[in-house]
Amino acid sequence: MSGAQPVTDATFDEEVLASPLPVVVDFTAEWCGPCRLVGPVLDELAETYAGTVRFVTVDADTNPALVARYGIVSLPTLQFVSGGELVDVLYGARPKAVLNEQVRKLLAAV
Repeated sequence: MSGAQPVTDATFDEEVLASPLPVVVDFTAEWCGPCRLVGPVLDELAETYAGTVRFVTVDADTNPALVARYGIVSLPTLQFVSGGELVDVLYGARPKAVLNEQVRKLLAAV
């Protein structure tokens, strides 16, 4: 599989918190313009870091329990998770270079 993979309220703990790899979580929505800019960049990074970092998306509209659990108030929100722990958070659309640097920091935290 390439690109960011969708997770849900039901699969988040297993797919993200129990993941042996660090995970980038993209909280997004179809109606969100900035999210549409970030999505393709994350898909590219997912291919670049395949096998070392997992990239997932959470549709904020269809997964309200996760939105509430993590206090998501703006989209896109990117969470960087390692060993089941939240390492960092970015809010809003960011350039590829910034996102790549965050992924490198996530790998360094492992």
